[in-house]
Amino acid sequence: MSAYEDTKRNIEKAERVLYKTYNRFPVIFDHGNGVFLYDTEGNEYLDFGAGIAVCGLGYNDPEYTAALETQAARLLHVSNLFYNQPAIDAGEKLLAASQMDRVFFTNSGTEAIEGALKIAKRYAYNRDGRGGHEIIAMEHSFHGRSLGALSVTGNDHYRDPFAPLLPGIRFARFNDLDSVKALVNENTCAVIMETIQGEGGIYPAAEEFLKGVRALCDEHDMLLILDEIQCGMGRSGDMFAWQGYGVKPDVMTVAKALGNGVPIGAFLASGRAAAAMGPGDHGTTYGGNPFVCAAADKVLEIFRTREITAHVRKVGAYLWTSLEKFAADHNCVTDHRGRGLIQGLEFNCPVAPIVSRALLENQLVLISAGANVIRFVPPLVITEEDVDWMIEKLEKSL
Repeated sequence: MSAYEDTKRNIEKAERVLYKTYNRFPVIFDHGNGVFLYDTEGNEYLDFGAGIAVCGLGYNDPEYTAALETQAARLLHVSNLFYNQPAIDAGEKLLAASQMDRVFFTNSGTEAIEGALKIAKRYAYNRDGRGGHEIIAMEHSFHGRSLGALSVTGNDHYRDPFAPLLPGIRFARFNDLDSVKALVNENTCAVIMETIQGEGGIYPAAEEFLKGVRALCDEHDMLLILDEIQCGMGRSGDMFAWQGYGVKPDVMTVAKALGNGVPIGAFLASGRAAAAMGPGDHGTTYGGNPFVCAAADKVLEIFRTREITAHVRKVGAYLWTSLEKFAADHNCVTDHRGRGLIQGLEFNCPVAPIVSRALLENQLVLISAGANVIRFVPPLVITEEDVDWMIEKLEKSL
């Protein structure tokens, strides 16, 4: 049987046995190296999707892989009834990088959002001695697909089939401070937003908007929750995107690149929010186990020793210039947005055919953000030469 026939057979098998998480492309990836992926037929692909902004260090990084192998041979899991050293070490590094006060490790970004929402509600309950509090979220946001995370996701397409969701969620317009102010009442306990909207089309928060929401939360004793699941971990050019604004959240969520492919997330709290929940208010079986925390600990160490954020600022600026020129040369491109290595091109037409052709004909991995935006979220270790090659392949695909 040829490699092509074997791929076809396995895709047919997948269609029979797997739920459709997404509509998948007809490619089975087998392994990766650096910023390249290789399918089961031996074809090489330049990756500008990074597993949806997950594989910040790319693929087969020797130092990272060695850390996983070492921990796998020692201990994979113990319950949170006991301490484990990798969780302690990763937690210390993550708090140092964020200047937050407490961290809770989860299995995913969606679970991190759930914990953040619980902190907000518990904080308000401790303050007022009652429940029934409300949360302000943003239109066109995306925070996950569990019922709690879906409740604060500002997209009816995702929400409507699963209604009713959590009560007391109100949606403001992103980058419109007056729309947030209009929703604040005596029951409001938090405002949640992505510092840079990802799935909604790569929209960075305006500085005056983020600072205005921070001031509003302080004025009304509400918590500010910033979702850094996609835009955090160096992708914006700062370790966390909010650090570039000089605005600190009360609660932050992080995942994706934290594990470089190993499933781990976290929610972090600072100041008044850090003391909101006590033992028994939240829990997890797998979250924070030795294996995933060893991965996060090594990722955080590599980010520091290799100065990943400085590299992102440099290559991100080159990507910005390259995409600006691309946009100027093509009338079908209507906007260019983003920061660092989270950027988007908006088109005047659906981008699915471009993304598909890039993958299947030009061996370039791209992903969309909505119907008409191509999202550029490559491994954080790409070079300027990789950007040039991507632009060449994108030209052919277009």
